[in-house]
Amino acid sequence: MLKRAILAAALALAACAPAPDARVEAAETLYADYLDAAGAKDTIESGLVSQYAGADGPAWRQRYAMQREALKAAIARIDEGKLSPLNRRALGAMRAGIEYRDTLSLAPTGDCAKRTDAAGDALRSSLYACFSSIGDAIAFEGKTDPRTAALQMLERLDEPARRRALFFAMAPLWQAVNGDGGLQSPYRRLINERAARAQLTIRLAEASLGIAPGEGERWLERALDAWPRDARVEPWDFRHGYAAGVRAVAQCAPVEKLKATNDRFFADLGADLAALGVMQDVGNRPGMSPVDYSDFVRVGREVSSAYRPAIARVSVILQEGGLGGSAELAHELGHAVHFAAIRTRPSLAFTDDLTLAGEAFADITAWSVYTPAWQRKYLGCASTEAEGLRARLGGVALDMAWGLFEIRMSRDPALDPNAVWTDITQRYLGVAAHPELSWWAVRGQLVDDPGYMIHYALGAFATADIRARIAADIGAFDAGNPRWYGYVSDRLFRFGGERPPAELLQSFLGRPVSPDALIADLRRAAD
Repeated sequence: MLKRAILAAALALAACAPAPDARVEAAETLYADYLDAAGAKDTIESGLVSQYAGADGPAWRQRYAMQREALKAAIARIDEGKLSPLNRRALGAMRAGIEYRDTLSLAPTGDCAKRTDAAGDALRSSLYACFSSIGDAIAFEGKTDPRTAALQMLERLDEPARRRALFFAMAPLWQAVNGDGGLQSPYRRLINERAARAQLTIRLAEASLGIAPGEGERWLERALDAWPRDARVEPWDFRHGYAAGVRAVAQCAPVEKLKATNDRFFADLGADLAALGVMQDVGNRPGMSPVDYSDFVRVGREVSSAYRPAIARVSVILQEGGLGGSAELAHELGHAVHFAAIRTRPSLAFTDDLTLAGEAFADITAWSVYTPAWQRKYLGCASTEAEGLRARLGGVALDMAWGLFEIRMSRDPALDPNAVWTDITQRYLGVAAHPELSWWAVRGQLVDDPGYMIHYALGAFATADIRARIAADIGAFDAGNPRWYGYVSDRLFRFGGERPPAELLQSFLGRPVSPDALIADLRRAAD
């Protein structure tokens, strides 16, 4: 997940970036300093390090506050009427970025217990806190596991009774999010407040693919219609049903192996993580975010007439081994190498409309993990191609179901979320109806940023198209290809948000993104 603090600070949509006038250029330099201070402060506050670039947390907080005031003063001196359209957008977005960060600083610290009477940012913050206080402590068979590990265990446990027990061990999290399911449930109050904003997120995601409003829902329905539905399965058995490929390599993928494995994979792609300065917060230490994410520690910019690349940080809870954990790490590292390849002015480094494309880019590498070629080289054992394909697409199908869920809930927040989820999963995934269970409430994005799941759901269409084009141009890359990083950097990554994503993707593919490649994959999984 791309951390919202960076996304909200994104500045403008532009097909080209003419040189800004002197005052905007000066403000943009201060804005880059402000983002760098924010990145350093956030890195320290994450608990990964106690210092960054020779300064501790209080020093960076002080620097952040000073940069904020200097930036606001510089913006106040700009005569907006004399700016080009691009720079007017940049100015407005810098103001919005400051306002967003100010809102974050004023929001109370999340406390799950306060969700029942909170509203606004406090409600969102409280619900997100439930994913740490409850979601990171799933009690099962005498020990506790984070939510991500518990979901991966559902893919591997062969005993139906144990799967059912683990599934219901997550019920305290569902109940914290959706209460008794009534109109005053925490989630229903949140989506009622955030529906309009979620709809804007969904429309922006559709626009970034170059499709009309509402077309995303039709794409998701078509793709989910192609999911191979077997006999009706219980919700606690669904993940196990698609995950034979995960179980086939489980013994070859212990958790302590996964970081080094991904380091080697990216090096084989021409993207040496250490050389790029990527900071990895990988494991299960106390205080980690309950949702995996990537963020900038510093933004890329011109320094002494040379471009100084961005430095990225990834945060991934990794307690269980297997393909799921490895793919999640490969996804976040995919964001990191994307950030490091951006070569544009700081204001255009990562625009809001780039979010879907950014998630799609990150899955280019994550999807490789499910191929026999990757598994044989990096794990020493492999599933069959059919098993790996179905294991990969099972996660995609769930993301598409959540994307459809968010479309429908944001369009009509008066709907019962359990009923919406039951209809989607029964109709498209073949899951037995359990409208009494809020088992949809296991993704932190649903409460941290309603609407965000659409980026994974629709982004899968772009990923399928992009992967096919890369392989056609430079050959197979699932087991490494030293041409890969230079190729994707030059054609996709370096632009950041300088070009509108729909234009960028059409230029790369030679046509608009199509749902056909992903739907063909889904149909192959049924064979």
